[in-house]
Amino acid sequence: MNKSIVTGTSILFAVFCMSQVVTAEKLVNTRQPAGTISESVEQEVNAAINRSVDWFLAQQNENGAWSNQKFPALTALAVRALVESPSAKENKKAIDKGLSFIMTCVQPDGGIYCNVAGRKGGGLSNYNTSICMMALHAADKQKYLKTILNARKFVAAGQHFGDDVYAGGFGYDKSTKRAYTDLLNTFYTVRAMHETEDVEDNRPAGEKKVDIDWKATEKFVTEMQNKDSAGTNDVGGFFYNPTSPKAGIGTNKAGVVYFRSYGSITYAGLLALIYADVDQRDPRVTSAFDWAFKHWSLEENPGVGQEGLFFFYNVLTKTLAASRHNLIPQKNGEFINWREEMAKKIVSLQKVDPKTGQGYWVNEKGRYWESDPILVTAYSLLALENL
Repeated sequence: MNKSIVTGTSILFAVFCMSQVVTAEKLVNTRQPAGTISESVEQEVNAAINRSVDWFLAQQNENGAWSNQKFPALTALAVRALVESPSAKENKKAIDKGLSFIMTCVQPDGGIYCNVAGRKGGGLSNYNTSICMMALHAADKQKYLKTILNARKFVAAGQHFGDDVYAGGFGYDKSTKRAYTDLLNTFYTVRAMHETEDVEDNRPAGEKKVDIDWKATEKFVTEMQNKDSAGTNDVGGFFYNPTSPKAGIGTNKAGVVYFRSYGSITYAGLLALIYADVDQRDPRVTSAFDWAFKHWSLEENPGVGQEGLFFFYNVLTKTLAASRHNLIPQKNGEFINWREEMAKKIVSLQKVDPKTGQGYWVNEKGRYWESDPILVTAYSLLALENL
């Protein structure tokens, strides 16, 4: 346990923890059971999902791919969104075509990616493989068992070890031989290895079961969390990696420069810790939730504005659901039913084509690929499906 992080929960987080024992009969501000979505909002969510599913189907290429075919993760995210939709059975043909395209990107080394020459991050092999293996697993883990097992071996082999600040984490592409890791790639790796771990029970006799070094990963994730010395506005939150201040820099009272915390990567760090079986009473977890709730907003990705907004919605939803949190505490003593508020926010941002009635999402701030409506619609659809 890292004792340099906040040694006890704040009053705000303590109040929040108490709120989690609220029973289903306890009413929140909206006069509905805690953690639920009202019937009217649920109807809006279902309509938005149907519109976006129709839009996805219309955007699929003849070969089964969506968006940039050099990066099969984009197709995998679309497939995953369709697999988890209420109309998955009706859209099996489109799903199968997408899965077939993903399989064309399987490499001899077990990875699922395309070689992109001259790119700094290579073919983003870790990112693509992690997302693709989760889509295959969600769609039909038995059919794609061998591919998933090989993908797990490929991803695990990408963990960086060494006497440097990147140790324990994962980067974009190990084949580039660049000493580099970051919390985003580490998050996707942790999530992929967690979601697909059950296939190891079916690994052929005589083959050693594959996994990552979870303790080394946990240590890397912990190093990406701001400690007490960062100051009250940033302590407990996470940053991207040891060398890239995505949310800018700050200077503490001792004059030492640190990287500022921001929303999406804080939730990614939180989920990574949860999947690494770190107890939710651990100071690393409580201080991260404390930062997240103090900076609660659905109007922006806290710390970076509109950049990466839809990934923020996606990872926030996944993290709060996985941690079984229903309410967000506010300084005035009230609580936010985050599922209801998230549903209303995402639905309100959907763009509807007046000619077809189909719906999609896109971010006007295009950083982190969010100018791509396929990516952003997948993020949004998955968030709504997991509320």
